[in-house]
Parts: sequence; structure tokens; C-alpha cells
Amino acid sequence: MEPNDRSRRREQQSVKLANGVGTSTRTDDDFDPWTAWAYKPRTISLLLIGACFLIWASGALNPEISASVDVVTSVKRGVWAMIAVYLAYSLLQAPSTILIRPHPALWRLVHGMAVIYLVALTFLLFQNRDDARQFMKFIHPDLGIELPERSYGADCRIYVPENPTSRFKNVYDTLFDEFVLAHIFGWWGKAIMIRNQPLLWVLSVGFEFMELTFRHMLPNFNECWWDSIVLDILICNWFGIWAGMHTVRYFDGKTYDWVGISRQPSVMGKVKRTLGQFTPAQWDKDEWHPLLGPWRFLQVLTLCVVFLTVELNTFFLKFCLWVPPRNPVIVYRLILWWLIAIPTIREYNSYLQDRKMVKKVGAFVWLSLAICIVELLICIKFGHGLYPEPMPRWLVAFWSAAGAALVVYLMVWSIRLRKAMARKRQ
Repeated sequence: MEPNDRSRRREQQSVKLANGVGTSTRTDDDFDPWTAWAYKPRTISLLLIGACFLIWASGALNPEISASVDVVTSVKRGVWAMIAVYLAYSLLQAPSTILIRPHPALWRLVHGMAVIYLVALTFLLFQNRDDARQFMKFIHPDLGIELPERSYGADCRIYVPENPTSRFKNVYDTLFDEFVLAHIFGWWGKAIMIRNQPLLWVLSVGFEFMELTFRHMLPNFNECWWDSIVLDILICNWFGIWAGMHTVRYFDGKTYDWVGISRQPSVMGKVKRTLGQFTPAQWDKDEWHPLLGPWRFLQVLTLCVVFLTVELNTFFLKFCLWVPPRNPVIVYRLILWWLIAIPTIREYNSYLQDRKMVKKVGAFVWLSLAICIVELLICIKFGHGLYPEPMPRWLVAFWSAAGAALVVYLMVWSIRLRKAMARKRQ
């Protein structure tokens, strides 16, 4: 074997990730001459560059400039500087995840953003509702203003003969709403993350049940039957899931044999390889197997409950904190949750597939659950007195019966499983 072959073989050996969640295969592309600089630690150099930036931004060598700035501006700049310093630390020193594309540093940065979001939510939780609403003005100047109530189910007629512009105005306005595209792309992203079509349909139908359950609390949960069943489930959700699962099958059937950028024979090959850096290094199959046993069923059900809770939190936070649907803050939160969910799903599935007796969930799973809980606590605290109408009795009876049926089903399942195992041991 040649020396180059031995070094290449060493470079292809599996390396343990820093957080101990799993392993990842490091290929020789990571040591390609064109990209090797991106994988060499330069923490001290970046620390000195960051210190120079702080000297310039804070006016440490020229206190007269800082003295001329008002208190509010100084506090805002100080908070943003705190966030920047922590994100810089996360970028360089935070634990890595099981994801290595496009670069492990990106996911370390997302880890830092998740921690900052969790800390900001905790601060918000300790405020009263009015102060929290006014505090949102510091995030975006258009916030802190009471929102008008909007109901999508005020007029559920498909055919409106008296309308002068269009007799199908209700359907037309719903179909050409900008949230339709957001709905489709959202389910496409969920399909790529979860990669299990039955589980996706459980989430799809489950959220419509959540809208039905809480429509007495939030006006925009009042949708027409054709909007909820036809447009949401049978069109938007179906198309998003279909496109997402086709994307999953494409990556699943792809052969992963990465070659460094410098060794690509043509310019087009180098461009394709550069773009390929933003695709998975390898495609791991998710094995949820919710019917493997009662405990696995509960674990997968927990994933569904957290998913639905995060989606519900979006609407309740908007309502309690007076955030309009088109405000950029909503978009920022959704993007952040999407970035957090990508490694979270990978870590949680790896946790379920791990056969070790003693194991722990990954950092992103812990962060996601913590953020979901704090968001839910904010919705509960700030929602006091905002929902005068009680839940209909038939809904209380329905969910009570569903919960009781689930408990009985799991108990019977567990008893039968134990009896079957006892017979095998005999």
C-alpha cells in the first residue's frame, strides 16, 4: 500500500463526535487542499479579531464617543454585543452535532442561537403581559399594537352570487393567499426531516384536530370545512408531503462518493461539488417503528405531541403578544425552529435506534423540549383572561374518551407482550 493510500485510509476512518451523540464518517474531501483551511482551528486568531471589533464598536479607547450616546441606544448596542460574543463562542467552542454539512460550525452557531432564544423566552416569562407586549417594540417597531380579530370561517359559502367581482370570491381569496405557499413548503420541509409518510399524515390530520379543539379560543382557527379538509389536508399538506417524500427517495437512492473540489475535472464539476456541500454527506434512514412496542409507541407519540405543540405555540404567541402574521418576527422564529428541528430529529432518531442500556438525548433534543415548554408557559401565563368562552363539553368528552382509550390500549398491549415473552421463556 502506498503512503498516500494509508493516509487517505486514516482520513476515512470514523471519528467520534464531540458531544458523544453518534459517529460521522470523515472523508478525504474534508482534507481537500481547497477546503482544508475551513477545518483547521483558528480560535485564537478569531478571538483577537473579535477583541479588535469590540474595541472599535464599544469605543473603549475613545470614551467621549460613548458618553454622547443616549442610554437606550447604549443598552441596545450592549445587548447585541452580548449576543454576538456568545454566538462567536458557540461558533468556535460549542459541542458539534451528528451533522457535518455544510460545515459543523454552522450547527454550532444554530446551537448558540437556540440557547439565546431559550434565555430570551425565560426573561419574557417573568414579565407581565402588558410589559411583554411593549417589550416586543424593542425587537420590531411595528409591534406592541393590538391586533384586529380575523376569522377565516365568517362566510363559508363556496358560491357567492351577490358579489360583483367574483362569485367564487371566498375560494379565490383562500387559494391565492400567500400562506398557501408557506403551508406547502412547510410540509415539504417536515417530510425531509421526518421521512416517514404515515407519521406525516398523523401530524397533518392531528393539527386539524388541534384547530378544531382550540377554535373557541383563537379566531383564526375558525376555518370553513372546505378550507380545513380540502385545501389544507388534501391539497397543501398532500402536495408538500408528496414533494418531500420524493426528495427523500432521491437522496436515499443516491450513491455518496464524495471527491474533493480540487480533484473535479471540469469547472462545472467544481461548481456542482461546491453546491453539493449544502446537501447531506450521507443519507441515514429513519426507523421510527411506532408499533415496535408500547414504549416505542409513547416515544414516537411524544415527538408528535411536541411537534403539534410548537405549531400551536406559533398562533398563541401571536395572539398573546400582538404579533401580526406578516411581521418578520414570525418568519425569524419559524426559520430558527426549522434550523433547530433538523439536528433535533436526527438526534432523537439516533437516540431511539441506540441499543445501549444507558443513554441520553442530544443537546438539540434537550434544547427543543426546553424551548417548547417555555413557549407553552408564556402562552398559558399571558393567556389568562383572554379566552372567555369555555371549551365545548363535547370536545372535553371526546378528548377524555380518547385519552382513556389510549391508556387502556397501552395497558392491554403491555400485558399481552409480557405474556408472550413469558411463554417464550418457558
